[in-house]
Amino acid sequence: MPRTPAIMLQGTGSDVGKTVLVAGLCRLFARRGLAVRPFKPQNMSNNAAVARIPETGGFGEIGRGQWLQALACGTPPTVDMNPVLLKPQSETGSQIVLRGRVAGAAKGRDYQRLKAGFLDTVLDSFARLSAEADLVIVEGAGSPAEINLRANDIANMGFATAADLPVILVGDIDRGGVIASLVGTHAILPEADRRQVVGFLINKFRGDVSLFDEGLAAITDFTGWPSLGVVPHLAAAAKLPAEDSVALERLSSPGTDGRRLTIAVPLLGRIANFDDLDPLKAEPDVEVVFVRPGDRLPVHAALVLIPGSKSTIADLAAFRAQSWDRDLAAHHARGGHVAGLCGGYQMLGRVVRDPRGIEGPVGEAQGLGLLDVETVMEPEKTVREVAVTSPDGAPLDGYEIHLGRTIGPDCARPVCLIDGAPDGATSPDGRVFGTYLHGLFGADGWRRDFLARFGLTSTAGYRTGVESALDDIAEELEQVVAVDRLLDLARNRGGTGPATAPRPRP
Repeated sequence: MPRTPAIMLQGTGSDVGKTVLVAGLCRLFARRGLAVRPFKPQNMSNNAAVARIPETGGFGEIGRGQWLQALACGTPPTVDMNPVLLKPQSETGSQIVLRGRVAGAAKGRDYQRLKAGFLDTVLDSFARLSAEADLVIVEGAGSPAEINLRANDIANMGFATAADLPVILVGDIDRGGVIASLVGTHAILPEADRRQVVGFLINKFRGDVSLFDEGLAAITDFTGWPSLGVVPHLAAAAKLPAEDSVALERLSSPGTDGRRLTIAVPLLGRIANFDDLDPLKAEPDVEVVFVRPGDRLPVHAALVLIPGSKSTIADLAAFRAQSWDRDLAAHHARGGHVAGLCGGYQMLGRVVRDPRGIEGPVGEAQGLGLLDVETVMEPEKTVREVAVTSPDGAPLDGYEIHLGRTIGPDCARPVCLIDGAPDGATSPDGRVFGTYLHGLFGADGWRRDFLARFGLTSTAGYRTGVESALDDIAEELEQVVAVDRLLDLARNRGGTGPATAPRPRP
């Protein structure tokens, strides 16, 4: 395997900010003139992105976080950046995507047996990226402290030891208990894993950092690991797409903050590609309200937007179980607007059929009936970047990731043209539409015209805002992280942590 400089960030838990830190470091070192590549051996998320399969020129799926990190590097995303992607489709099972292509599905216990066989795929992808890079920055998943999953691990220390990578452990001080989480991780790691750790980062700090000097010293006393920086709460991170639905768990309940347009988004159990909504959230006059199970669709919303779903039929049943179908019908009867993206588009039709049992047992489900279309699930998955225009020829942005084919009379009024072919459907009164295109709202011109229907003027540039946020984060990290030390550690790959556990202080 090439000995390209590389370093790995692991966390004391999920959602400690690893994705943003890796993206920021990718941008930082890219601005220094290095060819940087991001890598995440295994990801679990229904927020997927389209990436090239280098040897075929076709397209596959990777986690949205690695798409963002590739953007930070200034390089096109490839499937090697995230060779194993798990897409949850039930409470206990996930679809397995290997190097961009669906390779089957497994329940959690079965996957623990299968994943050992994926290590060679992971190492091959890492080697391919390393061969084209000056620096690879690797992101772990979850936490290495999950020692019950250490056997056959490919996401954290299993990969780090196989590739002989130095590991930086990230702790989130914002959630509390950061000293215990770092020291506790040190205490339970096996000796070989502990030696891979070369330092730690504190993330999401608020206030006077000097007040934590004794905390940093205590962590080093207990572990022997040096501090490599204390990262403040990064306000610019709010402008970046979230990696997975963990971020949605912290959303507030429905309400209104006085903005001129409220968009209600039912929080589906298998919500997918919810970063489609980020351009709307960035609009100063738009309030995007995620409606949790148990809450009603707010009556003051002008638009109800049903997002993508990994399991359309299951989420459609859950939608009805929440009585959101009645709320939606009342909203439409009041003159409200409705939009559906991908799986949400399928739900808006008359029926969704699954004759081959692709999503589960063979069957069909009655749709919400606001579009005169019907969907049939088909085994071949559409995954591709596309050339898109509006029906009047204006250029749009987007990509496709979906199962199923949708047809019907309302398709005579398409939302867009994908590679010259009509996509989507619009109701005769123009108040309901659906499309398979992801990224539609990211097209500044289309979003401006859409919001004008509600009397709003949009001046935001979404992609420009993301690029600016990455630059801001890189600049902040340059000030607070020992980045030259990180680069030295990456160049001198291998575990260099303390050989034995330091003695606990009295």
